[in-house]
Amino acid sequence: MGSELIIIPIIFGTIFGLFYLYFSTRNKERLALIEKGADATIFVKGRRHAAPIWKVLILNVALLLMGIGIGIFIASILHYNLGVDQEVAFPGTIFLMAGIGLFAGFTLTKNLDKDE
Repeated sequence: MGSELIIIPIIFGTIFGLFYLYFSTRNKERLALIEKGADATIFVKGRRHAAPIWKVLILNVALLLMGIGIGIFIASILHYNLGVDQEVAFPGTIFLMAGIGLFAGFTLTKNLDKDE
C-alpha cells in the first residue's frame, strides 16, 4: 500500500530532472557559444522554416489513432474469419498499424516542413 506513495514522487522527480537537465545543458551550450563570439541568430535559424508544433502534433496523433483503429478492425477480421488466436491477433496488428501510422506521420511531417 505504501508503494503508491513512493512511485508518484519518483515519476514527478524524473520528469523534473529531465526538463532541468535539458534546459541547463542548452543554456550552458549557448553561453559557451556566445563567449566564443558566435552570432546569436544561430539559435533561431532552423526554426523559421519549421511547421508549427500544433500541426505536427495533431497530424501524428490523428495518424496514430487511425492506425490503432485500423489495427483493431484487422485484428477482429483475423480472429473471427481466419481463426487466429485473439492473444496474437490483437496486440500484433495494433502495434503494427500504430507503427505504420507513426511512420506515415513522420513522412508527412517532413513534407509539411518542406512546403512551408
